[in-house]
Amino acid sequence: MSGTGYQSPNMNWERFKSLHCAPPKLGLTLDVSRMPFPGDYLDSLASRFQQAFADMAVLEQGAVANPDENRMVGHYWLRASHLAPAEEIAEAITGTLASIKEFATKVHRGDIAPPGGGKFREVLVIGIGGSALGPQFVSHALGRLRGRRDKMRLSFFDNTDPDGMDYVLAELGSRLKHTLVLVISKSGGTLETRNGMLEARAAFARHGLDHSKHFVAVTGAGSKLDQLAQKESWQARFPMWDWVGGRTSEFSAVGLLPAALQGIKIDQMLAGAAAMDAVTRQPSLRGNPAALLAAMWLWATDGRGAKDMVILPYKDRLLLFSRYLQQLVMESLGKELDLAGRTVNQGIAVYGNKGSTDQHAYVQQLREGVNNFFVTFIEVLKDRDQPASLEVESGVTSGDYLQGFMLGTREALAEKDRHSITITIPDISPRSIGMLIALYERAVGFYASLVGINAYHQPGVEAGKQAAGGVIELRRQIVAALHATAGTAFTAESLAARINQSATTELVYKILEHLAANPGNGIVKTPRKPWHQSTYALLA
Repeated sequence: MSGTGYQSPNMNWERFKSLHCAPPKLGLTLDVSRMPFPGDYLDSLASRFQQAFADMAVLEQGAVANPDENRMVGHYWLRASHLAPAEEIAEAITGTLASIKEFATKVHRGDIAPPGGGKFREVLVIGIGGSALGPQFVSHALGRLRGRRDKMRLSFFDNTDPDGMDYVLAELGSRLKHTLVLVISKSGGTLETRNGMLEARAAFARHGLDHSKHFVAVTGAGSKLDQLAQKESWQARFPMWDWVGGRTSEFSAVGLLPAALQGIKIDQMLAGAAAMDAVTRQPSLRGNPAALLAAMWLWATDGRGAKDMVILPYKDRLLLFSRYLQQLVMESLGKELDLAGRTVNQGIAVYGNKGSTDQHAYVQQLREGVNNFFVTFIEVLKDRDQPASLEVESGVTSGDYLQGFMLGTREALAEKDRHSITITIPDISPRSIGMLIALYERAVGFYASLVGINAYHQPGVEAGKQAAGGVIELRRQIVAALHATAGTAFTAESLAARINQSATTELVYKILEHLAANPGNGIVKTPRKPWHQSTYALLA
């Protein structure tokens, strides 16, 4: 180690040259030279990757990849419809894309307009998980690009939090009358989305507005939501297909419709994804950035999630990328069982924010704390779209400092044997964002094949939904019991015993606390000591 910076033998120029992945004409490069795997590591993976490439080819040809739901996984077809295994699928993709463009154009022109006059100028997106994370990421990354004003502004209901929805509605204020609402749910029965839809419908009613003239459904054909939209004659309906999972739905109507309404060039985003697909479809490990990325994950985590994935994009517009990747990576790879039915408890934890903000936050722990992670730096070469940047010092701009912090942080981590990957893109544009999304989609698929799990189902998510349903049913029993004994006070323990739920006394207590904290239901709490002797009653 010296005062001029630490130089690891494994991080020299020759290693960088040999491991720098720069596919021609793509514009995106991947540097894995700071992952100190041994020289024979990539060669040792040859047979495993041949299987991974074969698995991916079968997937793209239309094999049933999600046996839980007996469905194909075809998000790659969304940007290459000619590869779809059936003509009707290809036609559905191209037809929907044309419908999205036509609808957005009509809205922007005012051909589709609110009944009170004027134009739709706001979009409220109601969805959760994959129906919100992708649209939010793309909206933040590409909104007001190159100084242009967005054609429409996007807001989101992405949770069933009443206060969060009130916040969004307060922000919209009187602009609600010029707001188009996209309700996104494949099944049409997603409870969080349903709740958001009902809250939005009530808000429109309070303002004396007919919600049906503002609402648009993005859902599966014949779903509850689809039926409701038809019954109430909503403005439009767009399809979701069972062969597109929520976390890979950004290039379906889920993501393309809000992006098009905002004014983002969706054709360029699709072209970027298609360009990345073409490169990562090649059965070559060293020349395939998605395969190389998956190989690094395998090495860093011992193929069993031993280390966390830290995403550090050095660009404000990529702030939400780590949130988007959390679902894509963790929902895809976080599995209890492998393909043979053995318990493996797989997964890679993902977290991150942005640089150089993190120079002043968790980089301190990354450098000197527990070494249980690997970092992926995302570098953007172009600083801004103005002709020239202000010099904050002689010959130095703010963007130069941003790069300095990124490169300096890499060196500071390397000094402490902290490993990193660097992805470099030329700029923030629809094409580059399309490439990033497609890169990680395929890397997830490759990694799942390497460790022998199914990346395309999510039994844990369904288990959580079922458990939530049980809590709601218990709440109904508690409220019914209190109504039947109005004026009688109960402790959590006594009420649990009364409704024969002694095994769930803690749940009864938590539900009672929530009921008592929210006015309007008539349930009051009388505090006692010790705290668990506090009582709850319905006012007589």
